[in-house]
Amino acid sequence: MEDLLEFVVDFALRMGADYAEARFQSDITETVTLKNGVPDASTLSETEGLSVRVIFKGALGFASTNMLNRRASKEAAKRALEGAKAASKAVRLGVKMGGGELGRGRVEVRPRVSFEHVDMDARLELLKEADERALEAVKDVGAHLPARIFTLDTWITEKTIITSDGVNVSSSTPRVALSVFMTAYHPQRGTAQRFFDLGETAGWEAVERWNLTRLFREEAYSLGKVLMEAEKPPKGVVDLVLGPEVIGLVSHESSGHPSEADRILGREAAQAGETYLKKDSLGMKVGSQLVNVVDDPTIERSFGFYLYDDEGVKARRRVLIKEGVINEFLHNRETASV
Repeated sequence: MEDLLEFVVDFALRMGADYAEARFQSDITETVTLKNGVPDASTLSETEGLSVRVIFKGALGFASTNMLNRRASKEAAKRALEGAKAASKAVRLGVKMGGGELGRGRVEVRPRVSFEHVDMDARLELLKEADERALEAVKDVGAHLPARIFTLDTWITEKTIITSDGVNVSSSTPRVALSVFMTAYHPQRGTAQRFFDLGETAGWEAVERWNLTRLFREEAYSLGKVLMEAEKPPKGVVDLVLGPEVIGLVSHESSGHPSEADRILGREAAQAGETYLKKDSLGMKVGSQLVNVVDDPTIERSFGFYLYDDEGVKARRRVLIKEGVINEFLHNRETASV
C-alpha cells in the first residue's frame, strides 16, 4: 500500500500540485445485537479506500476511490487537482499546511486477545448470559425489565498517510464498544431508563475486563432501586455533583467543539454551527480557576487513542482550559498556518 500512496503523491506533484497527500484506510467491523433476549442483528463488514488531497495556488482539492490500483488512484489525483485548479481562480487567502512535528513510522496497538479468537456465537452467548443476570437483578427489587437492547461492536482500523513534505505514518488500531439500553417498569411506579456506552482501544481483553455479567446485574439492580425507591429532589437552590458521564458530554460539546480552530475561523458555520470563541479569545476567563479541560489522545486504551493524527502530525496533550482560562485551540495543519 505504501508504494501505491507514494506513486499517487509523486503523480500529483508531476501534474503541478504544490502539495500532495495520499491516505489509505480500511475498517473491519463486527457487530452483534441482542434485543429483549433475542439476537437482532449480526454483521461483518469491511470497507477500504484511498483519498487524495492537493494544494494548487492556494486552493485545496480532494478526491477518493475505493479501487486500490494505479489507474483509479491516478484518476482520483486528477479529479483532486482539477477541483483545486477551479477553486484557485476565486481564492483570496490561500491554504497552507502548517508545521507541527510531522511523523514517520508505524504505530501498532497489539491486542492481548484477538477479536478473531472469539466468534459471533460466543459473543451472543455472553450477551444472553449478561441479559439473564440483569433480569434476575431487577426482579430482586420487585420491578421488571421489559425493554433491553445491547450492542457489541469490534473493529480494526488500518491507516497509512504519505505527504509530499515528509509524512509517512501507518497504524493498526483495534477498538471495541458496548452500547446498553434498559427500561425498568413497575405498574405503580412507572418507568426508569438507563443508557450508557463503553469503549476502549484494545482487543477482546477489554470485554473481559468489563465483566458484562456483573456489570449488567449491577446496572439493572441500581436502575430497579431508582425506580422503586427514588424520592423527589429538594426544591430551591441546591449544590449539584455531576458524574463523569455528564462531565464528559459537557466538556466535549461546550469546550471541545468550540475550541476547534476551523470553527473559530468560520469554516463550519453552515454545516456544524458556530462557536462562542473568537481568534482573540486566548486568555479569556470562562470559569472558576478550579476548572481545567484537557484533550489528550495519547492516553493508552482510551477510545480515541492515537499517536499521530490523520494528517501525520504527532499527537500531544492539549490544555484547552487552564485554571478557568482559554489556553489553546484545536488545530489542523491548515488552521495552524493562519
